[in-house]
Amino acid sequence: MELGMLVYRLYRALTYGVSPVIHLHLQWRRLRGLEHFRRWPERFGRPSVVRPPGSLVWFHAVSLGEGMATIPVIRRCNEMKPDMTILMTTTTVSAFEVIKKQLPVGVLHQFAPLDTPVAIDRFLCHWKPNAIIIMENELWPNLIMCAAGLLIPLALLNARMSTKSFKRWSSPLFLPLVSLLLSKFSLIAPLSTLQGIHFQLLQAPPFVINFSGDLKYVVNNFHASSGTSESIRSLKAEVSGIKVWIASSLHRGEEQVILGVHKMLLQSHPDSLVIIVPRHPHHGQQIAQKLRKDGQSVALRSQNEKLTSRKTNIYVVDTLGELRELYRVAPIAVIGGSFLPGLTGHNLSEAAAAGCAVITGCHVGHFSHMVKTMQQLNPLSVTQVSTKLELKEAIDLLLSNPEILEAHKRASKEVYESLSSCIISNIWNLLCLHIFKRVQ
Repeated sequence: MELGMLVYRLYRALTYGVSPVIHLHLQWRRLRGLEHFRRWPERFGRPSVVRPPGSLVWFHAVSLGEGMATIPVIRRCNEMKPDMTILMTTTTVSAFEVIKKQLPVGVLHQFAPLDTPVAIDRFLCHWKPNAIIIMENELWPNLIMCAAGLLIPLALLNARMSTKSFKRWSSPLFLPLVSLLLSKFSLIAPLSTLQGIHFQLLQAPPFVINFSGDLKYVVNNFHASSGTSESIRSLKAEVSGIKVWIASSLHRGEEQVILGVHKMLLQSHPDSLVIIVPRHPHHGQQIAQKLRKDGQSVALRSQNEKLTSRKTNIYVVDTLGELRELYRVAPIAVIGGSFLPGLTGHNLSEAAAAGCAVITGCHVGHFSHMVKTMQQLNPLSVTQVSTKLELKEAIDLLLSNPEILEAHKRASKEVYESLSSCIISNIWNLLCLHIFKRVQ
């Protein structure tokens, strides 16, 4: 612990010293639209709203995926502890734009403070949280050590660590620091047994590690009740009678894989349509522009363009927050972030919850546990491919055989329902036992 404290003091001094540079960097991000134009001071711990009286619990999630996994837990806390104020922070603007529509009434939102001594001290001094619940892998030393110094209980939900991060934290330089940080948590709920072992090897106290299930399986439970929007119903009517598949969460470069596969499929399924959903809307606009320059007919969602002709066999989605509804339009879902080296996959359960036949590439990173778990319960629930040709053959098989398609759809839906049951109850019980009993 002494060595860990020494490394932490060096980190604190470094982050204090470079704070002016960080301030300039954030201003540069603001000018590029990567920070909220008006609320950017929140990133330095400056609040934009008054703290309500009474107990307050702070939930922190970096981006959209973690944020959506947090909302079911926040909803349960809001139901069970209506007198407790809930504050949620996110880092990215894109996450805020989607999540603000999903938060229960009364839940406050701020942008997360940077992990500099001044920003963290200012944030904690204003909000005075009675507990802090962090999602996935946000091990920020100033935040954790300052909270521990104020005796604020800490929880790490859906705790995970990539292979790269695990190797870095395991190094002789960082192991003393991460061991110190993990010792400050009252609860660590890893998303898989393997992740639990990783945290044990990083010297987290064994008694704080409790497995409850992967929260990303329950992202859809609260969302499904919201119904389908009029625009999605309209799109579903447009594609009626067409063989349609969706390629979602695509990273830059993956659209080439998808479009190449679609071109091959058109030879055997000339009436087929692919819905392309890149991770970032501006990427979708770039894809549509390039395809049009090449003389192809493309419909762009943000422009409300209709599929007016059978020649339009590519539909590009350049909007945010609609993916879960779009999965209800297509019976086959190809999950991106998995077809190029260096990528780490995306959440499969969203498509499975919608009853899609699920296909993914082989570069799935920390989502490998989800692929393996689903395949163990039913091999038909997820099809994993390694090459463009394998992807083409997998989609071709499903488009050509309604019975096989239906079997894959049913398998993914049943596996999702099996894996998602009881997770929120498990999380709630763990929070009550390890965190909320200390919140007055």
